[in-house]
Amino acid sequence: MLEIERPKQVGPLKRKRWAAATLSASRKSSTPLLQGAHKHKDPTLDISHLEGQILKSRQYYNNISTLLEYMRLSEVNQFRNYEAVLALCRIFSRLMARGIMTAPQQLDKNESMITDWLRRKYEEYCDNLLDSLANGPHEEKRASLTILMQLFREENSGRKSNEELTWKKGTFPLIVQIVANLITGDRIQETFVEGYVEQYSDIKFYTLQALTFASTKKSTVKLDGIMSILVAVNGVHGSEERLEPLYINPPTRQYNMYSRAAQRRAAQDAWMAVLRCNVTDMQRKDLLKAMPHRIAPIFLKPELLMDFLTDSFEVAGSVSLLAISGLFHLMQEKNLDYPQFYPKLYSLLDFQVLHSRHRSRFFRLLEVCLASTHLPAILVASFIKRLSRLCLGAPPSAIVVVVPWIYNLFKIHPTCTFMIHRDRDQADGKAGNPAAGFRDSFRMDENDPMLTGAIESSLWEIETLQSHYHPNVAAIARIVSEQFTKQEYNVGDFLDHTYGSMLDTELGRTMKKSPVIGYEIPKHIFVANSVESSGSQNLVARLWGFEV
Repeated sequence: MLEIERPKQVGPLKRKRWAAATLSASRKSSTPLLQGAHKHKDPTLDISHLEGQILKSRQYYNNISTLLEYMRLSEVNQFRNYEAVLALCRIFSRLMARGIMTAPQQLDKNESMITDWLRRKYEEYCDNLLDSLANGPHEEKRASLTILMQLFREENSGRKSNEELTWKKGTFPLIVQIVANLITGDRIQETFVEGYVEQYSDIKFYTLQALTFASTKKSTVKLDGIMSILVAVNGVHGSEERLEPLYINPPTRQYNMYSRAAQRRAAQDAWMAVLRCNVTDMQRKDLLKAMPHRIAPIFLKPELLMDFLTDSFEVAGSVSLLAISGLFHLMQEKNLDYPQFYPKLYSLLDFQVLHSRHRSRFFRLLEVCLASTHLPAILVASFIKRLSRLCLGAPPSAIVVVVPWIYNLFKIHPTCTFMIHRDRDQADGKAGNPAAGFRDSFRMDENDPMLTGAIESSLWEIETLQSHYHPNVAAIARIVSEQFTKQEYNVGDFLDHTYGSMLDTELGRTMKKSPVIGYEIPKHIFVANSVESSGSQNLVARLWGFEV
């Protein structure tokens, strides 16, 4: 069976002239149309009638071409007739269920031509659905995804051919690539992951494999989309007893590719392919944020992450802050040898770290990294002293975190507590003259925490903070001067403080007694003839000129 192609003048011709041209061409052609092919002239034809004719007899197969014309995408990437889309889905599903779409080995020439023609029309139909999935509005994207996955199941149910080739060479990898190429955060990605990847073991396995290939240099798939799907995939490290069902019927022979270990290995390969790409700074930050909870638990060999984490840790700024967690996890669990970890961690303590938006995350990690009692007191003292010095120029919301953190370190490392109070002669290492002043032995510009001399210094910075202008900061700084009766502070209770939260606390405080204020409202501000002073005595008026 062959189809007479539409004349080239189809655009400007009216429907009536197109039908006449088709009939004329069929008479002249050596290959006639199938008998009973649809010859309606009205574009608003009854789609259900055409569908019934196709399913009734093969002589009406040319109606498939008519339905394809009515479902084609418009200029705004919308289907011209959505009923035709659903009708074609039902038609091809029925034909595949009957085995008509699959050509047997022993088949005459005419039957083979019909099967090939149906396959071409089916591919044309799938191409339209893929275009809608990539460029259409949200509702049509969702419908196209549902129809494509349903047709993929119908096409491969009961197939005895190579199953792995079916998943890798058919429509499925194209669906994965298009979904990954959508804008990050698109709801279609969420629909695909939650509705298919998380529900079926075989879809999860081959989606991970498709994303592994999509991460290579040969692919044009956006890396952000691949990362978005990989981060959203859960359940890879669950138990073998709770494996999800299969989307397509189980293969004839036993496959071990859908086991939990195989899924973890596929997820590991997909993430390694992403990590080998030239990621941007923003993508590197996103990867490091997902590393502790999403990426590292999936890996069968977490040591494969060493290169990426160490390279990220060597980068300055917030990237290094985000790499601390994963790197310290490998040092604890996998015995990663990284002797420069604490010197590099110490170098991150600068004035910017107390103003960073990752400050709360950093202090949580810093508390974990310094919690070991086997760390030398000289190392711990350097961290305490450096942060105390940084507090002199830090915002109040950061100071209220540092002081309880120092208190907890004193409880863990009691050998550092004599830094709280030290006489001048002890600090200088000799019995000096008190009138000569105090010389701090701490070297702020030293990058090696073992050579800073912090253990020989004192925390005069914390005592200075006891006179801070903010009452909350002054009150919390006094805990170092009191007896250490409290076991420890929960640093997490102080991490969410900001200027706004501290101001709201002060404004919401109930005043038991109104403060006594004596003042006189001035008649002029910053001018020579102000009430407070004469023109010759008003320094502000003499240095600056103000227009009234």
